[in-house]
Amino acid sequence: MNSGTQIKTELLGKSREELRSFCVALGEPAFRGAQIYHALYAERNFDMGQITNLPLALRERLAREARVTLPEVKQRFSSSDGSVRYLLALASGDENLNRPASVEAVFMPSDGRQTICISTQAGCAVDCHFCLTAQLGLIRNLTAGEILAQVLLPLEEHKAQIAPQTNIVLMGQGEPLLNFEPVMEAVRILLDPAGLGISPKHVTLSTSGIVPGIERLALEKVRPKLAISLNASNEEQRDALMPINKKYPLSALMKACKEYPLRTWEHLTFEYVMLGGLNDAEEDARRVVRLLAPLKSVKVNLIPWNPGELPYRESSAERIEEFRGILVERGVPAFVRYSRGRDVMAACGQLALLQIDGAPLSVVSPQ
Repeated sequence: MNSGTQIKTELLGKSREELRSFCVALGEPAFRGAQIYHALYAERNFDMGQITNLPLALRERLAREARVTLPEVKQRFSSSDGSVRYLLALASGDENLNRPASVEAVFMPSDGRQTICISTQAGCAVDCHFCLTAQLGLIRNLTAGEILAQVLLPLEEHKAQIAPQTNIVLMGQGEPLLNFEPVMEAVRILLDPAGLGISPKHVTLSTSGIVPGIERLALEKVRPKLAISLNASNEEQRDALMPINKKYPLSALMKACKEYPLRTWEHLTFEYVMLGGLNDAEEDARRVVRLLAPLKSVKVNLIPWNPGELPYRESSAERIEEFRGILVERGVPAFVRYSRGRDVMAACGQLALLQIDGAPLSVVSPQ
């Protein structure tokens, strides 16, 4: 690298206090940082030269010394149901932790709202056997700015059709609780009324069951809702489907869930991917009821498995309804959640950097 090349400060992902400190370091009043914060997250203005309430001299200096890096949209895949899967190329950063990578986000419009599914890691290390993303392995963690960009970019692109309510689900590539700090930095900005201003009721973090991460999340003052990927009704079954269960078994996971402090309006969501002939028997449903019985406020989302090149099959609609009926009869609220964007590989468990013709992208392997 040329020794005269100045490394620009990345602004996207910085909190209001970080931006205030940045401006003070430039010799500017701290409130200029709050103005930049508002422009980035509330106004989705990514061009420093266009933040017109900043003095011209500061805008020119920011152009020289700072940057706002949005991912490159490599491809958009538009589903027949209106969903859009974004294949995003992330630039390499200034530090060793940050290598070039590709991730996916999904924009799903519906009446009165839009839901954006975002990734927290490139690839995933958890290795759930029924999930295509697991085939990638872990490529690298994402920064707070890279996580936020997956929300900001689709909102800006669809701004002419934006509905009043935005839901965010951290359910794309990666295990959020294995990238805890950047994820929470992004979540705080998502939930900040002066940032993106999304209600905690409309942001959900999904985990495969990282018990220390759940315990850590419980201590956060500002946090999203929590969803647990259950997908099995006993230890042996979960060991086979989700190897993470050998490290954090169901017994430990249920204990963490029982101790998790729910807010007055909140319940724990359990996601259960229905795999034909594997975890969808009536006895599985009865075991799920017994498993969740000690918990205060729960609901179960039954998710029909979304096809991919893996040795599993979908449960029949009849079997799913029988399973749901057993849960509901025994007092466990249960809902069938059909995923959006299945035809463009945008559904739950399908995010694997696939091109539309099925040819995989080359990805950077972990060092």
